[in-house]
Amino acid sequence: MNHEHGAHSAREAHAAPGAHAPRPLDRRSPLPLWAQLLADLRRRMDAGAFTEEFPAEHRLTVEYEVSRHTVREALRKLRADGLVIAERGRASRLDPRRIQQPLGSLYSLFRELEGQGVEQRSEVLRLERTADGTIAGHLGLVPDAPLVVLERLRLADGEPLAHDTAYLPAEIAEPLLDADFGHTSLYGELSRRCAVKVTGGRERIQPFLPDIRQAWLLGLADREPAFAIERLGRSGERPVEWRETVVRGDRFTFVAEWSDSSPAVALAPRAATPPAAPPPHAAGPAARHAAGLSAPHASSPPPAPSPDPSAHATSDPNPSAHAPSEPSAHPSSCPSA
Repeated sequence: MNHEHGAHSAREAHAAPGAHAPRPLDRRSPLPLWAQLLADLRRRMDAGAFTEEFPAEHRLTVEYEVSRHTVREALRKLRADGLVIAERGRASRLDPRRIQQPLGSLYSLFRELEGQGVEQRSEVLRLERTADGTIAGHLGLVPDAPLVVLERLRLADGEPLAHDTAYLPAEIAEPLLDADFGHTSLYGELSRRCAVKVTGGRERIQPFLPDIRQAWLLGLADREPAFAIERLGRSGERPVEWRETVVRGDRFTFVAEWSDSSPAVALAPRAATPPAAPPPHAAGPAARHAAGLSAPHASSPPPAPSPDPSAHATSDPNPSAHAPSEPSAHPSSCPSA
């Protein structure tokens, strides 16, 4: 009876429309069944499935028509990655502390946390006028231009999530000095108090080892990795925000939608590049003759210029080093306000 009920449930699950439904595994694929199952469970989780409860082992064996050993191997990996919590005597469930941020879209961490029912608040560490020539350059300002800096420790359900420092031109952001950022978003206050709306931008995300202060603020162990995010926010075409954020890697996941028309990823340049060989026409007649080359025509085009290294993401993971104001990255999820 239980077997018939399970088979019926499996047929319903396979027939269910939408991204929450399981997809059949390919037994002809060289990828092991447990790895295929893991990938499909991750897909369903990213689509918002399992918010009420995570399915038990026997249900997954029926849904995917695999052995319990296969299911347990996939679940072991999910638990090791901190995505699923398993406790003796209780059903497995998703880890509610892990926050997902979509890439390539305008994004507010404050609104996302509130929408998930997670209490979001901030400890304001600094809110004042300042000046920084490098950051002013990111914002297209003169080096001594006054800035407003907002430094916060972002908390989700009372636990540290991110260390966030935002710089804005003082000429537009001066009214923010009177705002209480304990439980509100930067972009909401920027719109209400300054009539400035952030409409887009660019950001770079990379692995990062926090310094001693950042690790202490975020509750991380020594040399525990995190994500470093550098972000340039714009209002229309005008740069209005430079932000440096360190996010706990065990509580944050970035999710990207892609297609065959998505732009390629820019790689960081090599540490040292050997000098380019001179073009054939730059060598003398004897050298050209030895190489079996004829003299170049008068209309021969000049050699192509070497790529601009600033168009690529740097290999320095420290956001305090102030990367170029146009970091090469995925189109911004800009931003976690």
